Amino acid sequence: MTAYKSILAYLSDAATARQTLALALKVAVTHAARLRVLHVRPDATNAVPLVGEGMSGAMVEEMLALAETRAANRANELHGLFEQALADTPANAVWVEEVGQEEDLLALVGRLTDLVVMARPSPDSESAPLLALNAVLMESGRPLLLVPERPVQQVGRHVAVLWNGSAEASRAVAFAMPFLAGAEKVSIFSASEARSLAQPQALADYLACHGIKAETRVMPAGGTVETTLLGEVEKAGADMMVMGAYTHSRLRQLILGGVTRHILLHATLPVLMCH
Repeated sequence: MTAYKSILAYLSDAATARQTLALALKVAVTHAARLRVLHVRPDATNAVPLVGEGMSGAMVEEMLALAETRAANRANELHGLFEQALADTPANAVWVEEVGQEEDLLALVGRLTDLVVMARPSPDSESAPLLALNAVLMESGRPLLLVPERPVQQVGRHVAVLWNGSAEASRAVAFAMPFLAGAEKVSIFSASEARSLAQPQALADYLACHGIKAETRVMPAGGTVETTLLGEVEKAGADMMVMGAYTHSRLRQLILGGVTRHILLHATLPVLMCH
C-alpha cells in the first residue's frame, strides 16, 4: 500500500472519542485522506431476549424505549464531539451512523477502507470492546491503528516495527508503508532468541528497496517478550509501533494471552496491526 486515501474511525463512547478523533483527523490530514467517522447504535430489540419471563408487554416496551433513548443520547453526544473536532481541522470528514450489531458492521464497513482507527481497550474492559477489535482484525482484512489513552502529540515520526518474520508481521509492514515512507526514523525490533528466524537485516534491506532507511535492534534476553518489547520501544523514543497480530493460533492467544493481547491492553503508543 503506497497511500491511505480512505480512513475509518470508530467511536463507541465519549470516554475515548476525543483521543480517537484527534489521531484519526491528524492521520487523515497528513495523508490527504477522506475520513469516515462511524458509530454503531445497538438495535434495542436485541434487548428483548434478555428480558425476564413473565414481564408484561408494557414493561417490555418501557425497557425498549429506555434503551432507544440511551442509544440516541450516546450517538448525539458523539456526533457533537465529532462536530467540535472537525471545526479545528481542514480534514475531509463525514459522520456515519448505523444501527445493528457492532462487530458485524465494523467488519463490513472496514473492508472498504485503507485503515481503521479505534481506541485501545483498557485492561479492565468488558468483552464488547475486545470483540469489536477482533472483528476488525479477523474479519475486515484491513490494518487497525489503535489509539492509546494518553494524548498523542505526533505519530509516524519514529516508527518501531516489531518483527518476528511471520506472515502477519509482513502484512503489517506492507500496510504501514505510508507511515514508514514518511517517517524520519524507522527501527526494527526483534527478540534475540528469534533472530535467525526473523532476519531483521533482511527486512531492513527490503525497506531500503523502497527508499526507507531502517536500523535494527535485537532485544536483550530476560523478562517476558511483551514487557521487554514495550520497554525497549519506549526507551528508543518511538511514537508508533507496527506489528502482526495473532501470529500463533487465535485460540491459543485468547486462552494464554500472548504478546498481541498484552500490547493491545498495555501499549502507550499508537499501534498499527493486522492479521
